[in-house]
Amino acid sequence: MKICIVGAGALGCAIGGVLAEAGHAVWLINRGQAQVDALRHHGLTLRENGVDRQVAVHAATRSAEIDGTVDLVIVLVKSFHTFEAIDSARCIVGPDTVVLSLQNGLGHEDVLAEVVGRQHVLAGKTYAGGVMLAPGHVLVGTQGKETLIGELDGQVSDRATAIAAAFNQAGLITTVSNNILGTMWDKLLVNVATGALSGITRLTYGDLYAVPEVEAYAVAAVAEAMAVAKAAGIQLTSTEPRQAWVKAADGLPAAFKASMLQSLEKGSVTEIDFVNGAVVRWGVKYGVPTPVNQALVACIKGIERGLPR
Repeated sequence: MKICIVGAGALGCAIGGVLAEAGHAVWLINRGQAQVDALRHHGLTLRENGVDRQVAVHAATRSAEIDGTVDLVIVLVKSFHTFEAIDSARCIVGPDTVVLSLQNGLGHEDVLAEVVGRQHVLAGKTYAGGVMLAPGHVLVGTQGKETLIGELDGQVSDRATAIAAAFNQAGLITTVSNNILGTMWDKLLVNVATGALSGITRLTYGDLYAVPEVEAYAVAAVAEAMAVAKAAGIQLTSTEPRQAWVKAADGLPAAFKASMLQSLEKGSVTEIDFVNGAVVRWGVKYGVPTPVNQALVACIKGIERGLPR
């Protein structure tokens, strides 16, 4: 397949790297010139289990640099950049191109559909991770981590099945879901459990999971989100809140950093409005109190306010 990853940060490079190793023609799009230069001159370096390996990929700062259309666009930009990113990628979307969001949080598929048409869009969630060690050098967290994709109408389509097969061939454990909204909420629970708390404490997963008080607060935040999902009629696979806390770190190295922490360390705003903030908004809509998530949102907003401008 000819695949373009729009938003080739840590996770985008991790996923793109293993897909390229499996023989697919992968383009990594990143607005940072240093990242693109490193990828072009030295290839992508993947670090896994303490060992580095090189992967050949294509890289560009703009989707327009790709010749022709692609088979699959994977959108992994920060939530607040979704419209701008897919609008700039219109030129590589052909009649049969699939556009797949693997972003954190809720609501991206509606934005993508507004730009390219709902018929092109697949929804998805991944539990894979990555940490950017340096331009073009990524710590990979894909082994044993599940990815779920699905049609917005719940059908199990040929195109979703083909993409899942390609991902599985590359070592990305991927399943086609007929309950993608429930799947998205299951992943949201994982982000709710660790993202904000990692950003607030500035702890890697190894240290974050060593603090019992942090675990208690994480489980309380997830419990609120599950109550909201129940009120909204969402069908979850999770049955108790601590499952999300355990799943968030499963298979990831102690040095792993949640994406929210990575954003803050780079001096960037986070996706808090699309994660814990989404729980708060849905809670208001369905009359479910969410004080723990409100507190986490407030703390992250305060930290963002103090970032260098």
